[in-house]
Amino acid sequence: MAGIDLHFHSRTSDGALTPTEVIDRAALRQPALLALTDHDCTGGLAEAAAAAARHGIGFLNGVEISVSWGRHTVHIVGLGVDPENAALAAGLQSIRHGRLERARQMADSLAAAGIAGCFEGAMRWCDNPEMISRTHFARHLVDCGAVKDVRTVFRKYLTPGKPGYVAHEWASLEDAVSWIVGAGGMAAIAHPGRYDMGRTLIERLILDFKAAGGQGIEVASGSHSLDDMHKFALHADRHELFASSGSDFHAPGEGGRDVGHTEDLPPICRPIWRELDARVLRPAATRQG
Repeated sequence: MAGIDLHFHSRTSDGALTPTEVIDRAALRQPALLALTDHDCTGGLAEAAAAAARHGIGFLNGVEISVSWGRHTVHIVGLGVDPENAALAAGLQSIRHGRLERARQMADSLAAAGIAGCFEGAMRWCDNPEMISRTHFARHLVDCGAVKDVRTVFRKYLTPGKPGYVAHEWASLEDAVSWIVGAGGMAAIAHPGRYDMGRTLIERLILDFKAAGGQGIEVASGSHSLDDMHKFALHADRHELFASSGSDFHAPGEGGRDVGHTEDLPPICRPIWRELDARVLRPAATRQG
């Protein structure tokens, strides 16, 4: 599998690099296909597509949508979407609404735990206040020396039951998938190995996702071990889902895989990108016909 990374982030949401910078970094690995999938927004896609074209790399417009499913937050990646689609744009705007108020509540909670000034600190890492997230708080807490690294911040402060965590109601699974499919794309469950779910609950999530019109699942992910990858390859095969691959890169030095670095899919998988060939934005020199 020649360098296919269909899940990574830019500073437009919670990445640390601009869309151009993250594509430039990925290009060092000479990938065949990339997709920028910022959280709940598509504002970086045009810049990223232009950067990919300059490098002669195929590009898919993407997005990662936050979903509330029962008591769990899960993420659904949309690939090959039309970012100008009205329903998708309105849906993403509805998710972004309320992020700023949640951030203020997170800062209040951290202040009560003895760490003041976190709202202002997090905002220094965030280009768009509508997109302020836990990751921006984590970077501030590392930068100010309160915690040694981003992973530790999440473990100590930003997960359920910890000071600094504030729950939020995201999109429904049905809405997220319908926005993606309605915008001409394909929906895939992002990094399923990250969710705190046993086999029965994962099966139920997959069945609900398929019933909503979802067609894919990330098998190769920067969040997955080799055991995870093979487990979800079997899920993909059993449930007749297409397999996707993505680094889930956010920033240099924050763990996981670097952008453009993905593992080969197991042979039983049906790659999702083959179904999206008509949606790939190709550099002029490589366009067919």
